Amino acid sequence: MPKVGIRDVAKLAGVSTGTVSRVLNDHPSVTDELRARVRRIIDDLGYMPDPSARSMRSKVSRLIGIVIPDLTNPFFSELVQSAEQAAASHGYNIIVMTSFDDAAKEADRIGQLTSRKVDGIILVPSNDFHTLKLPKALPIVVVDRLMPGYSGIASDHRSGVRLGVEHLLKLGHRRIGFISGPRHSVPANDRLKGYLEAMGQSGDDGQIQASQLIAEAAFDYESGRSAGNYLLARARSERPTAIFASSDQQAIGCMRAAHDLGIPVPAALSIVGFDGIPLSSMTTPRLTTVRQPIQKIAAAAVAVLLNKQPTPGVGHPILLDCELAEGETTSSPQPD
Repeated sequence: MPKVGIRDVAKLAGVSTGTVSRVLNDHPSVTDELRARVRRIIDDLGYMPDPSARSMRSKVSRLIGIVIPDLTNPFFSELVQSAEQAAASHGYNIIVMTSFDDAAKEADRIGQLTSRKVDGIILVPSNDFHTLKLPKALPIVVVDRLMPGYSGIASDHRSGVRLGVEHLLKLGHRRIGFISGPRHSVPANDRLKGYLEAMGQSGDDGQIQASQLIAEAAFDYESGRSAGNYLLARARSERPTAIFASSDQQAIGCMRAAHDLGIPVPAALSIVGFDGIPLSSMTTPRLTTVRQPIQKIAAAAVAVLLNKQPTPGVGHPILLDCELAEGETTSSPQPD
């Protein structure tokens, strides 16, 4: 079948091609009656506008790039999905690229997106972002891992961790272990600060006590399991009665370590995670976690790129509140 063009629509509707274009772009000058008539003919003919031609005329590609470090991380996967939904609500599509947490690959991905004439980029920087120079001619919003000198949007990691640790303190825990993230990670360092702040409020030299119960780990399951073994393979009077993990994957790995050591959760060990990924509600027992507002982060990033809300100032990022999602992995501590 011959391809249907905009002239075919205009001829059948008895209007100019410019009018059809205004209908397609929801221009306010078109009456509701005319809009409905043209739309009906578009549907009857099965006319599909050529997106590349439209972008050349309007100088808008209606594409948003998103660069993330790791697509296998459930947090980043959900961020991408949320960004796609937010972009679609504004008539935009997204192109996803992975940097593999490598600054050189990250620069290459940004260059590729720039050459594809995207209208903006949502960037979760690699941990080695200090060597990265962002193009100034293209709108870029940094999310999650905030970079000095750039505006950004993220969860309030410090207050989120304080929320989870204070939940454990209220239950009566004092020996609260902490599985941190990698020391070169900006969110990991913010979460560690939140833990130390919360433990400092508990008295009895809480910060010194806390430093003896910290294990550094990557954000994944196996690292959480190893860190859990490190914290729990101690005499009962010395091991933590509760552990806060910097990611849900770490927390689930820690649950496995406790299981292997014969330590029941939550009867003898309380565990709290961070992120609120879907998997956190599927564990047995169901994981208590501090949930990041992933959908709000993505929606705010898209809105800033499309000038639907003000760009956050440098040094004044948009920090969104986390919330505690109580599951079944916390309870009051048992007496030693």
